[in-house]
Amino acid sequence: MRVHGSLSPRSQAGQAVGSAHPSPSPRSQAGQAAVEVVGMLPLLGVAGMAVLQLLAAGAAHEYAGHAAEAGAIALAGGHDARIAAREAIPGWSRDRMTVAVDGRRVHVRLRPPAILRSVGDLLAAEARADAGPAA
Repeated sequence: MRVHGSLSPRSQAGQAVGSAHPSPSPRSQAGQAAVEVVGMLPLLGVAGMAVLQLLAAGAAHEYAGHAAEAGAIALAGGHDARIAAREAIPGWSRDRMTVAVDGRRVHVRLRPPAILRSVGDLLAAEARADAGPAA
């Protein structure tokens, strides 16, 4: 038997004869794409948070270095290194900073902002600066 105007015989439901599954409609494919996008949102959120956390850690590293140098310069000038180090960084990060002075050396440890404190502790930046020999 020969069917005119069609390469493959089709049933009345629109599926190819002998096919076990109907071909997906464009509407069902769009629905599947929406489900996949919604499923990826948590992964994208976690990736975004990781990038922001790394940026915060980089900023903490820079701020710790600046604070240690400011403390060493103050120490060399006969001023309080702890106060100078704290004033050298933005106010929001001062609560996360510790400053230690050992002779002519200034040691600064700064935790970056983090959702989990343990992550902030792991990414904490440390910097040391030396005020040079005593005058």
